[in-house]
Amino acid sequence: MRTLRPRSTGDLVAGLIFVVLGAAFAVGALGYELGDLLDMGPGYLPLALGLLLALLGVACVVKAYVAPDAPDTPAPDAADQPDPRPLAGLEWRPIAAISGAIVFFALTVDGLGVLPATFGAVLLAALARDGVSWRRTLVIAVGLTALCWVVFVLALQLRLPLFGDWLGG
Repeated sequence: MRTLRPRSTGDLVAGLIFVVLGAAFAVGALGYELGDLLDMGPGYLPLALGLLLALLGVACVVKAYVAPDAPDTPAPDAADQPDPRPLAGLEWRPIAAISGAIVFFALTVDGLGVLPATFGAVLLAALARDGVSWRRTLVIAVGLTALCWVVFVLALQLRLPLFGDWLGG
């Protein structure tokens, strides 16, 4: 009997992450009033987006198993064979850097405030790639921090502390 193995481990892992995150958002949205299509409640959009993300994840998982094989090519050397371990092809540095940036923002946005937490999260996310210019990273961090201030504080008029208690704000 032939075992069903994914042809793309990256698609499988991404799909499973999408399904878990989408389901979590959808379940979390059920705690709010949903309303209906003409009078949407605060839980309607998170529920719809969570279900859409979970559906996208299911599509990625299916693609991981049914994607066509690569066209016929000559048999590779033993050195060119893919690693049989399921997660061997994943690059862990970008995953750790982006996850660390998100966790940093979540843990420090109240204490540091929106502007320093955003700036720090962008700097941490820059560690995901090799060879990134620090000058360019600082310009992007300043730009994204300013954009967050314009969008969330000025345009949407959210009452977010620009500088938190840890910085005397």
